[in-house]
Amino acid sequence: MTTETGLMRKIVVFLEMIKFSHTVFALPFALTGALLSANGLPTGRQLLWIILAMAGARTAAMGLNRLIDAEIDAKNPRTAGRAIPAGLIGKGATLAFIVTATALMLLAAGMLNPLCLKLAPIALSFLVLYSYCKRFTSLAHVVLGICLAAAPIGAWAAIRGSIDAPALILGGVVLFWVAGFDILYALQDLEFDRRTGLHSIPVVLGVNGSLRAARLFHLVMLALLLWLFVTLHLGGFFLAGIGAAGTMLLYEHWLLRNGNLEKLDAAFFNMNGYISVAILLFTAADVLAR
Repeated sequence: MTTETGLMRKIVVFLEMIKFSHTVFALPFALTGALLSANGLPTGRQLLWIILAMAGARTAAMGLNRLIDAEIDAKNPRTAGRAIPAGLIGKGATLAFIVTATALMLLAAGMLNPLCLKLAPIALSFLVLYSYCKRFTSLAHVVLGICLAAAPIGAWAAIRGSIDAPALILGGVVLFWVAGFDILYALQDLEFDRRTGLHSIPVVLGVNGSLRAARLFHLVMLALLLWLFVTLHLGGFFLAGIGAAGTMLLYEHWLLRNGNLEKLDAAFFNMNGYISVAILLFTAADVLAR
């Protein structure tokens, strides 16, 4: 195997390990923040650096999570096949990818404006904090929500060079959306977390209590979207987007009714990917129509 082939193989394994395809969750909200902040289309340069900052941040975050949790993952039957515990990629190579992704994030932030560069270390600190949270708090889901809420807030700051109230409302939308579906995702590891002393809302509330908590979080998300609609005087397309998101959230929770987790993958990945893309598309239609 040549050096180039070996490197490419490691890159492919790393991208699969960090579920790079799941960037679909946060990136559309970053672009939504950019559209609303610009009240139209941002420049091509701004969009390029926002996308690169997002890619770098998410890659670094997931790499850190996999590296920090490697020993826990090895003990959990659901995650024992992940790249590090399975020996498909070493910790040193993973760390190299994390450093590269972090450098990309910082470069992109610096190319956007000074405020973004100042905010980048704060975002990175929350990314590190999240990976340790389940060792000492049940609120890891909320911390993850804060991490992803940085996407639209950072994109807003990238366009305007400031953080304004609408950016914080949109950040709140992402926070409650992510925390809600992460509670659902954590149901997969409920018994493992209980046995090993890890913390999560499912450990505290059980299956039915967690389903109710996730529903509450998603109702708050929809309420915040309506608040954003009123605050920015948005139009019918955005309102239709809220309706579409609400319908998909309703379907997501219907799939998991009565604690039936057989369709958790569909509820987690498919529905939430559709929700973020739908909000972006309806926002784009609303902004461009005006």
